Formats: sequence, structure tokens, C-alpha cells
Amino acid sequence: MNFKEKLSFTAQKRLSDILFIFYAGGAALLSYSLVYALRKPFTAATFDGMELFGMDYKIATSIIQIFGYMVSKFIGIKLISELKREGRLKFILVSILVAELSLVLFGCLPQPFNVLALFFNGLSLGCMWGVIFSFLEGRRGTDLLASLFGLSIAVSSGTAKSIGLFVVNTLHVSEFWMPALIGAVALPLLAGLGYLLDHLPKPTAEDKALRVERTTLNKQQRWELFRSFAPVLTLLFFANLFLTVLQDVKEDFLVKIVDVNAAGFSSWIFAKVDGIVTLIILVVFASLALMKSHIKVLSTLLILVIVGAVTLSFVAFNYHTLQLSPLVWLFIQSLCLYFSYLSFQTIFFDRFIACFRIKGNVGFFIAMVDSIGYTGTVLVLLFKECFNPDLNWLEFYNTMAGTVGIVCCVAFSISLIYLIQRYKKGRYEATAIAPLIDEKVWLKNGTVRKEEVLSY
Repeated sequence: MNFKEKLSFTAQKRLSDILFIFYAGGAALLSYSLVYALRKPFTAATFDGMELFGMDYKIATSIIQIFGYMVSKFIGIKLISELKREGRLKFILVSILVAELSLVLFGCLPQPFNVLALFFNGLSLGCMWGVIFSFLEGRRGTDLLASLFGLSIAVSSGTAKSIGLFVVNTLHVSEFWMPALIGAVALPLLAGLGYLLDHLPKPTAEDKALRVERTTLNKQQRWELFRSFAPVLTLLFFANLFLTVLQDVKEDFLVKIVDVNAAGFSSWIFAKVDGIVTLIILVVFASLALMKSHIKVLSTLLILVIVGAVTLSFVAFNYHTLQLSPLVWLFIQSLCLYFSYLSFQTIFFDRFIACFRIKGNVGFFIAMVDSIGYTGTVLVLLFKECFNPDLNWLEFYNTMAGTVGIVCCVAFSISLIYLIQRYKKGRYEATAIAPLIDEKVWLKNGTVRKEEVLSY
């Protein structure tokens, strides 16, 4: 092959990679955006003046749905870890059908029994993130794919609320039937996107060499993996517990935290803010995709989330002193929180597996993080409602955000030190045994292909 042919081949390959990233990443982004349409529109409703067994009706609906979501996350530790490729589409179709049926029941059943339908809505959708991500992980372009996919959370959260407010305020649909109407539109679209994801090409040999082949994990393998990295995983899971709680409180109660009518905002303000945040995060994640060194990406992500945690805490504790407008405050909170949250829902654990040549899959880590996080969300909401139901939502959120910022700053700083030391130790051991290893197992970047060398 002459120089021109090589150049042409390289150009075609790059174009093919770019098209695949937009195709697969776009399909994943739209898929989870539609999952939000099945799960989150009801959070735009306020249910003013309504109660359920003495509890604020809005909080009751959120707790019951999140409880179902939490149960699903615990189930997902086993389910997603062991789910094979051929079963993913079937799982998606069953999940979205159950989710929409539960929304219909929420609309047609009498109160207060209709609230129970939201438990099954959360239960059916809790594993969707991990299942969709399974189509994307373990590829050379996973960073960019995951970036596009992860942005669905940032852009869809505000959009779901805005659409919900539009349907209620403009189309004059009941707060109880609004979620089912939006879900009915989303369901067939999501089914079609699930089919497209299911027919994506499998990771290539080059993908497997650079990012490690992803495998299912049984119970013993899951335990051995956790035990091998117990110190750092414990810290990360603990910090993400706080992040998930804050993230979910913000998503579910933002219309109470920020009164759009009192502030003079349109119902689309949430979508606009999240759209700007989405573009910023996309640029940052795309730049990280250019880094080939896995440990450098992990370190950069942790440094950035530490900075975000400090900012989150500073703005929250100095809210009255800074005198920020509601729009500026919302932008800062969204940017810091979404970046930290999305880092661990997308890029971090995929690079973590590749860095330490781990046998497993990202779904296991995400299910672990979320199961712990959503347990915390349920407990916090129950605590607030039982012991201080009349607490101001803005003050409550700022107190939480300040505390979360401090906790995450400490936990992520220790995690950063641990990962760097663990990596250096592994590199030292790999170098020490290098003369004993056949040269063919070494990759171009100097890492060893055999798992037993770096899976110390």
C-alpha cells in the first residue's frame, strides 16, 4: 500500500469513526431523553394543597417513585452485570411498556391509590441507564459516545419539566394525565431507538485491545472485583451517595426551589439553562477523549469534580452574601452538579476498567453507585417530611449543596491520591516482570495486555 492509499484509508477510517460516534451516541442520547419523558414529567406538577396520609402529595409521589427506582438499582447489580447482549432489546421493550402502563394507572386510578402506580414506573426504568450504556462501553470512542449519552441527563431534566409545564399550563391537561400523555408519545420512539442500538456493530479487536473486552460478572466475580479496589470504591460510592441525593432533590423539586412565576421566567427556562450546561460539558468531555492515557483522564476528572465540589459548597453557603440572581445561581448549581454526577455515570468507570485492565463491565459500577445513592435520596426526603415538613426548599437545598460539596471534596481528593499510587505500583510491578513476558503481549503505549500483570 503506497502513501496515498494509506492516507486515503486513514481518512476513510476517521470519517467512519466520526459518523459512528454521532449515530450511536445520538441514538443513546435520544433514547435516555425519552426515558426521562416516561419518568420525570410528573415532577413539573406541584399538586398544591394536596396531601397523602398527612404528607405533602408531591413529596409522596417522588418518594414512592424513587423507592421503586432504588429497588430496581439493587436488582440491577445482578441483572446488568449478567445481562447478555441478545437480551438487551427485550429488556428495554418490556421496561417501557410497564412504565407507560403505570402512568396510565396513575391518571385513571382514584386517589390515593394512584400513587402506588409510580412505584412500578420507577421499578421498570431503574436499569435503563446501565442497559443502554452497555451498547457503548469498551470502544475506542466510548468517551465521546458516553459524553453524548450523558448529556441526556443534563438536557432532558429541564426539558421534561418544561414540557410538563407546557402541557399543564398551555394544553390544560390534568396534572395526573400529563405524564401518561407525554409517555405515550415517547414510547414508540424509544422502542425504535432501542432497535437501532441493538443492531450497532460489536467492539472490534482494536477496541478490545485498547479498552479491554467487556464481560459479564457473576456473584463471586463481583465480590472479588470490589474487594480488589475496596478503598477507592468505598470512597467513590460514599461521595456519589451525596451527589445522587442532591441531584435527585434538584430534579424533583426544582419547581419548588425556583419559583418560575415569581422570578418572571418562562416555563422553558429550565431547558435553556440545561442546554447551555450541556454544551459546556460536551466540550470538556470531548477534550478528555483526546487523552490516550487512562490514568491522566481519571486524574483530570477527579481534579475537575473537586473544583466543582468546592464551587458548589462556596455558592451554597454564601448564597445571601453573593446576592446572585436566581438564573446565575441555577446555572452554577447545574454546571457543578451535572459535571460531577455525569463523570461517574459515563467516562470515569469505563476508563477505570481500561486503566487497570479489569474483567467486567461499567453497568456493575453504575448500579452499585445508584443503588446506594437512591437509598440516600429516599431517606433524606422521608427525614425532611417527618421532622421538618415546612422547611424552606431553597434553604434546604443550599444547606444540602454546601454539605455535599465539602464531603465530595474530601472523598475525591483521597481517591485521587489512592488511584495515582495504585497505578504507579502496578507500573512498577509490570516493569519488574517485563523481562519474563513475551514481547508480543506489549502494546504500542507500553502497557501489558495480560490482565494478571496490571490486575494486581
